[in-house]
Amino acid sequence: MTAPRILIVDDHQLAREGLKAVLLDSGVDVIGVAANGEDAIIQAQKLIPDVILMDVRLGAGIDGLEATRRIMALGLPIKILMLTLHDMPGYVREALSAGAAGYVLKDTAIGDLKMAIEQVMKGNSAVPLHLVNAAMRSAPMPGRDADLSKMLTKRELEVLELIALGLTNKEIARRLGISPATVKAHVERIIGKLGVSDRTQAAVLATQMQTISN
Repeated sequence: MTAPRILIVDDHQLAREGLKAVLLDSGVDVIGVAANGEDAIIQAQKLIPDVILMDVRLGAGIDGLEATRRIMALGLPIKILMLTLHDMPGYVREALSAGAAGYVLKDTAIGDLKMAIEQVMKGNSAVPLHLVNAAMRSAPMPGRDADLSKMLTKRELEVLELIALGLTNKEIARRLGISPATVKAHVERIIGKLGVSDRTQAAVLATQMQTISN
């Protein structure tokens, strides 16, 4: 497997260089660094990295959340993984709403960070469950008290149950005997009907509503 191409965005030089050294030693290809949101946008367009490791707070200028919004609006094939000290629920919600594929804390072990990078490159979310739960508890979403069986079709409920078990689209397709493209379409409809940002939030919401069968 080709090493992921990474752009690091952090306003602290020691943090940038330290993370770069650790990632290079672990086989990750760090192709660039940026110290602020404006430079992150420029470097994203110039380098087209596979994944951007984006800090939330970036000192002067636009922050990592706004930089994420602007980069995602460009429509480039880039995944953004927030890497920050801040575990506030509001930041998690805003990052996911901005289009970030994951949210990881800086005290995460390098092995877990690499796994998060791999997950977002596969099109999955990479957000620790405790952060998702905290974000959702602090901001109840529309439909929390609704009956999922009335909101979703039988097939969509089956797909949602498998999402909650952590299966990928390909694994769900094999389990249900349908194509990955069909699974993807179901997932998109589920996310739209539940009013959430991604499959992780959909699964957590369903679990909290206690309507998924065991």
